[in-house]
Amino acid sequence: MADRITELSLEAVMGERFGRYSKYIIQERALPDIRDGLKPVQRRILFAMNQDGNTYDHPYRKSAKSVGNVMGNFHPHGDSSIYEAMVRLSQNWKVREPLIDMNGNNGSIDADPPAAMRYTEARLSKISGEILTDLDKETVDMVLNFDDTTYEPTVLPSRIPNLLINGATGISAGYATEIPPHNLKEISQALIYLLSHPNATIKQLMRYVKGPDFPTGGIIQGLDGIQKAYETGRGKIIVRAKTIISDLKGGKKKLRLLNCHTK
Repeated sequence: MADRITELSLEAVMGERFGRYSKYIIQERALPDIRDGLKPVQRRILFAMNQDGNTYDHPYRKSAKSVGNVMGNFHPHGDSSIYEAMVRLSQNWKVREPLIDMNGNNGSIDADPPAAMRYTEARLSKISGEILTDLDKETVDMVLNFDDTTYEPTVLPSRIPNLLINGATGISAGYATEIPPHNLKEISQALIYLLSHPNATIKQLMRYVKGPDFPTGGIIQGLDGIQKAYETGRGKIIVRAKTIISDLKGGKKKLRLLNCHTK
């Protein structure tokens, strides 16, 4: 028995264990893959719904059914975390191009909670088809799921630059991401230019991509923060809204914010 006991320092054990844990949450939970712009739970939601035929050209299905399929086959975590991820993909004030088309109360811009998944219905949006296209033609690597009963993709073949269009937010161990959403047309024009000019500079690409394009609109003040973010990965921008002030009875005033896309 004595020869099976290994003496290790607490520092070495903690460092090795936390390193493995950090690698897992970086790759498998908190941060999106640059290739399809999706976190594992988001990718599994889209894949499971597509596999179930729950696409934009078919009727809505109960959200609870989709959540159950994802949890039972691909993502063995809590149903609430899966449903929250599904809801976020449907909220057009958080993502520029929603990947889920949800029927029912999916929350509000004022942070009101969505209805329970037994009350809402969902299906893939049309643009999700561009992320899942040709999946059945062995375009990406497939791996066994958590219980080795079926296969799931390591990444989706995505024909669109989803990471830039819808942005991403995530906090991991030692890493974090905060990518704002962008306009699909602008990103496409920049990519076409980049194909024929692979050494294009940030300034040249910014002739097509003026800056982030937030779903809620707003006016970005100045270009310095945008350019710094594109060049270094870190930057700060200030967003303002147009305001209309109108008079009411009793000497009161009414403020109304106007949404307007970034210029």
